[in-house]
Amino acid sequence: MGLFCWTLAQAGAARRAIDLAPPIQYIQIIQALIPDRGIWVAISEESFFLDSRFEGTLQAQIQQMVASGILSGRFRAGEKLPSSRRLARHLGVSRITVTLAFNELIADDYLRSAGRSGYFVSDNAPPPPPKPLSTQKTDQVKWDRLIGQRYSGGPVVDKPADWQSYRYPFVYGQADPILFDQQNWRLCALQALGRRDFTSLTTDYAERDDELLIDFIVRHTLPRRGIIANPDEVLITAGAQNALWLTAQVLLTSRSRAAYEDPGYPDLRNILRQSHCTPEPVAVDKNGIPPHLIPTDIDIVFTTPSHQCPTTSTLPLDRRRALLARARKHDFLIVEDDYEFEMSFLGAPSPALKSLDEDGRVIYVGSFSKSLFPGLRLGFLVGAAEFIREARALRTTVLRHIPGHIQRTAAYYLSRGHYDAQMRRTKEAFRTRRSLMDAEIKRRDLEIAGSPAFGGSSFWMKAPRGVDMSRASALLKAEGVLVEAGAPFFDRVDGSGFYRLAYSSIPKARIPAGLEKLAMVLGQIAAESGHKRFG
Repeated sequence: MGLFCWTLAQAGAARRAIDLAPPIQYIQIIQALIPDRGIWVAISEESFFLDSRFEGTLQAQIQQMVASGILSGRFRAGEKLPSSRRLARHLGVSRITVTLAFNELIADDYLRSAGRSGYFVSDNAPPPPPKPLSTQKTDQVKWDRLIGQRYSGGPVVDKPADWQSYRYPFVYGQADPILFDQQNWRLCALQALGRRDFTSLTTDYAERDDELLIDFIVRHTLPRRGIIANPDEVLITAGAQNALWLTAQVLLTSRSRAAYEDPGYPDLRNILRQSHCTPEPVAVDKNGIPPHLIPTDIDIVFTTPSHQCPTTSTLPLDRRRALLARARKHDFLIVEDDYEFEMSFLGAPSPALKSLDEDGRVIYVGSFSKSLFPGLRLGFLVGAAEFIREARALRTTVLRHIPGHIQRTAAYYLSRGHYDAQMRRTKEAFRTRRSLMDAEIKRRDLEIAGSPAFGGSSFWMKAPRGVDMSRASALLKAEGVLVEAGAPFFDRVDGSGFYRLAYSSIPKARIPAGLEKLAMVLGQIAAESGHKRFG
């Protein structure tokens, strides 16, 4: 898709109107200023070049250039050609030459004229021919020898790009368009495009972050978790995963030992292996990671205490204190990934591990991508100023900074109460869906393997005996049911009999039928394997 080509006067009027108007009027102003002529892609005049070796008239050569572009598939139906005046000036020919060439193309149904709007590729233009099969080439590069480090091949949770096309998407971490406050997000984004925010939009932040966003996190987000921090102790990241990667790169070497939860976040395991440290998986139980099982000779432990990934369990307060005491006694650091703490509709969330930390041993990872929408890719790190300084320098080297417009838009959305209002709506919707899911799961004798203490957006499930969920998930797809197989979450334990059911994106009305299909398929697989349907 493309954008309208406004005149300079229209663009100036839009800019002045947006700068002077209250935010609530931004959308109306834009809609009033943009002419209602549809949306199209404009083909640049720079796509055309005259060939001095061409044997024929200039008019014929222009015709051939346009026709070749259409037949090759470069120019598509509905796309707008440059005006005859602009193309003539670009090619250095008379305007009448271009006009005559365009008229011939209209006669042959390659183009259509839309009056003052210009010339467009006709909907009836000949389609490009099917592409011939490419000839087989022999790659002479020995990639096995030249690739210094490999990043592929690790465990990956299957997340179909077309998940919305499935009728029963029990998929985790996707945004529900019904719950997202798109109108206010758009208003905040438009304000962040205004003249007053020109610097935040266009400047090179280098190693810095948006002051408004940092201020909100320090004064509002962190205190809700019992955390007090200074601005120089906070770093904006490209989501929680980027925060974990920065932490691992700064703190770990080939001599380091890092403990993590098993089952746990698959991408964290990939990150740790890329750091060349010695990984130490620690088996979790129904209450999360047992502190006494954490090796004493480690340098750092990664944990999800408030909402264990993927079992949904919550680390009790006594375990949190025991974990901090063990870290103090054996001198190791703790990285707390505090995702989904906002989804506290079953009960108040436990205090963040970092809020209990008196030694500065806890590095806190937060994210707005889970609570707003995953494509946002906006998170933050909280830790000692010395650590944040090094993480900031690394971030600057790799991606400079998070886009200023995204940071400022989020700052407006958060500070004006839209985020809190959305969280209230989301929690109420999740409460309703979870209650229905819980009842339907029990009615069909499906087995819940993990029970959260305060909420969240998913159930951690155990399949019937003899059911491999990697195979079952493929069969369920054919029935329009999407679930996440549990195997990628496990390291040293067989997780083929587990799976995750999320309720963040499936409409409430479809939950019973989706679970009925799920139970039917799992029962059939269990019967084929020689086991009872459940149990």
